[in-house]
Amino acid sequence: MKAVKLYEPGNLQVEEVAVPEIGPDEVLVEVKAVGVCGSDIPRALYKGAYYQGLTLGHEFAGKIVQVGSAVEGWQENDRVSVAPLLPCYECTYCKSGDYSLCDTYSYYGSRTDGAMARFIKVAATNLLRLPDNVSYEAGAMIDPAANAIHGLWRGQFREGDKVAVFGLGAIGLFVIQFAKVLGAKQIVAVDIHQEKLDLAVQLGADVTVNSAQGNAVQEVLAQTGGVDYVIDTSGSPIAQNQAVCVAAKKGRVVFLGISNNELALSKEAVNNLLRYELSVNGSWNSFSHPFPGREWTLTAELMGQGKLVAEPLISHRFSLSEAPQVFEKIKKRELVFNKIMFFPE
Repeated sequence: MKAVKLYEPGNLQVEEVAVPEIGPDEVLVEVKAVGVCGSDIPRALYKGAYYQGLTLGHEFAGKIVQVGSAVEGWQENDRVSVAPLLPCYECTYCKSGDYSLCDTYSYYGSRTDGAMARFIKVAATNLLRLPDNVSYEAGAMIDPAANAIHGLWRGQFREGDKVAVFGLGAIGLFVIQFAKVLGAKQIVAVDIHQEKLDLAVQLGADVTVNSAQGNAVQEVLAQTGGVDYVIDTSGSPIAQNQAVCVAAKKGRVVFLGISNNELALSKEAVNNLLRYELSVNGSWNSFSHPFPGREWTLTAELMGQGKLVAEPLISHRFSLSEAPQVFEKIKKRELVFNKIMFFPE
């Protein structure tokens, strides 16, 4: 089978490798669609992986083609999405159901071979059944969608909240949809790309702010008077600072986007934090009890009901063989993209 292997930053190779052999508690999944996560980009281009020759890819869906001897409840041809986290189930956090905080986890596409391949072997405990009317493409996006609802819950989103979303990648656009479904009073979308702002309106945003064309804080405050729930999915220190500045009294701010940068809050942000008694929360991943979690099951349920859509978020579709060239274009900033999807077949 073909697989996309990462040897060192920027060195991706599409190779012919053996189909994995499954254990008794595993299934073999034929990958039908695999997305590029924001975390895949620094891993592939700048940081590298935990070992040379790792197969990338952790946002995926497919069809079961082989079932381990000890696996119950699953059979060949079942359509599935797969949670990428492999928790230890033994540490304090796992025992409390906080699997995202596991001390000694593994992870498909990061610490063990992932899904940018024709087949992948996965633990049966990581399977989530796809509703019949949910496409494989949508199934491959349950992971980022589950991250979105996890972030809403971390910030204690409430029906009737005014919401601001900074950063309109896949997770940000799913936050907008979830907030709409769960009864937000007003949703403001903030980004620097007009095409993403236009899509946000289609998905439920009431107001958009192009932060490249003016003072985003002033504009959000003018539109809302202050925001109850604010989330940054961009990881930009500029946006993180703005997020604190637009929060209303007793507002809740969630930092979800990965930045790997220092964050210096402005005088205005610190004043808001103190005087408005803001709550600031981090949000990491999407897993809870029973594993993979209510974030995953709710996402699949809402997709099946047509209340959560994924396909409009896909900006590019490629064959697996094109992966090295695609990542090179990303490095050279030759692609303005939202969700990139690869197809192993």
